[in-house]
Amino acid sequence: MSAASVPMLVRLPAWRARFALASLLAAFLVLAARSVYLQSMNTGFLQGKGEARYARVLEVPATRGRVVDRNGEALAISTPVKSVWAIPEDVSATPTQLKSLAALLALDPRELGRKLLEAEREFVYLKRQIAPEAAARVAELGIPGVHQQSEFRRYYPGGETMAHVIGFTGVDDAGQEGVELAQQAVLAGASGSRRVIKDRLGRIVEDVESIRAAQDGRDLTLALDSKIQNLAFGALSTAVDTHKAKAGAIVVLDVRTGEVLALANMPSYNPNNRARLTGAQLRNRVMTDTFEPGSTLKPFTVGLAIETGRITPQTVIQTSPGALTIANYTIHDAHPGGAMSVAQVIQKSSNVGAAKIALALPREEMHELFKRVGFGAAPRLGFPGEAVGKLREAKTWRPVEQATMAYGHGISVSLIQLARAYTVFARDGELAPLSLLKTGAPAAGKRVFSPEVARALRDMLEAAVQPGGTAPRARIVGWRVGGKTGTAHKQENGGYAAHKYVSSFVGFAPVSDPRLVIAVMLDEPSAGQYYGGQVAAPVFAQVMQGALRLLGAPYDAPLSPIELPGEGDEAKENT
Repeated sequence: MSAASVPMLVRLPAWRARFALASLLAAFLVLAARSVYLQSMNTGFLQGKGEARYARVLEVPATRGRVVDRNGEALAISTPVKSVWAIPEDVSATPTQLKSLAALLALDPRELGRKLLEAEREFVYLKRQIAPEAAARVAELGIPGVHQQSEFRRYYPGGETMAHVIGFTGVDDAGQEGVELAQQAVLAGASGSRRVIKDRLGRIVEDVESIRAAQDGRDLTLALDSKIQNLAFGALSTAVDTHKAKAGAIVVLDVRTGEVLALANMPSYNPNNRARLTGAQLRNRVMTDTFEPGSTLKPFTVGLAIETGRITPQTVIQTSPGALTIANYTIHDAHPGGAMSVAQVIQKSSNVGAAKIALALPREEMHELFKRVGFGAAPRLGFPGEAVGKLREAKTWRPVEQATMAYGHGISVSLIQLARAYTVFARDGELAPLSLLKTGAPAAGKRVFSPEVARALRDMLEAAVQPGGTAPRARIVGWRVGGKTGTAHKQENGGYAAHKYVSSFVGFAPVSDPRLVIAVMLDEPSAGQYYGGQVAAPVFAQVMQGALRLLGAPYDAPLSPIELPGEGDEAKENT
């Protein structure tokens, strides 16, 4: 054996072995101490880290309350849907899966790709509120990182007919317009929450506990009558189309309870499909738009003068020569009538007669009357965007302004304000409180005129719709009707447009025992006719006749056919 092949035996120093053993023991002690610390002194940290990987707290959505009409017919209901969301960094899918996912979600593949590339976000919605059937097919794709949650989507059976009353909710099920917004606190309820355990694919494998139970929203019963609403919407829509009007509005009030039985506007929209919604469609003109009411205001000035003993219905007013000059402004009657009784001033709608009556009154008394019937104040129905209108303080009125306010110029009101004001004549002098919600009981009103004065004005307003008045087209078979036309030039650029009008009619029936007040307004009729008696009164007649039939109101007039006036045969109100 050579010396090179003899194994060399090297003896290591004893301290090195002891050092290695001590190091191992020290590391073991550190690990043991750390383990004791984490498991006994800082357990919350470990539990939090563990739960972050498998435990989740999920929101349990509350079911939004239904909205129904006075007869229980559903106007707004919630249907279950799914929303699809993703954690971008967890998504693992083949191009085929992504293409299928985009198709099921009705997304452009490039848009879906952009959403999933937002890796800096831990959460991204891919599609909100899809049908359960589509959601099931998304789940069948089995794409890791793509998840679903249960939600509710609002459905409106009445569509555009009910749109301006009911409104709609947004993607988060919160009210955006109409009753949905006004009654959000009542309808919404409160969401709950529950703790679950999920696997690595996000699937729930165990429902651990309920943290907070969901509280469903309460159902809401409106005063609205769906049958009368459909009738009103149809008649208004036809009139807007026939007269080529820019817009229109109608409201129907129950005289006894103050309930709003119908409220419609044109143009309208479908709350179930708002893809092309415009601002003009959204406007609830009954509540938010104001206009100069024209001759519909004449009965209030006359009523005040009778109430204060200055005139009687038989008092003669000289309107000849059909013009009245105040300072440098001249008030005209389109059809001079000479000497007229006060009742004829209403029937023939004389501006000169109304102005002379107004100038005999203290302006403070006129202002106070307008305030008492609700002008210059929001109707307080709790509806979004209620208009106040314009009613200037009496001390700022010049004589010419006091005179023109008698026939509805220099003051602006909303249609709901005007309709409510006419409950004074229908309720024997009491102003009715209004309600969008069903009450079903007579409502106590606020006294404005004495019963005798209110009944005298009812007789005058009934004469206004008879032959020789301004609105014979407002008459209906079987019931006596009273009401007043209004035709006013539209304000434009600080003055009045020569050929743009707001045409209106407001009235009540049956005259013997009024049950309904209906107000109609057409904005800029442009098909040739524009007087309120021509374009608004027929809408009133159609809706009033149908509504009284639905309500079973007793007849107080013959059931014989009514002969409507020919073109040019009816009196025209002054503008």
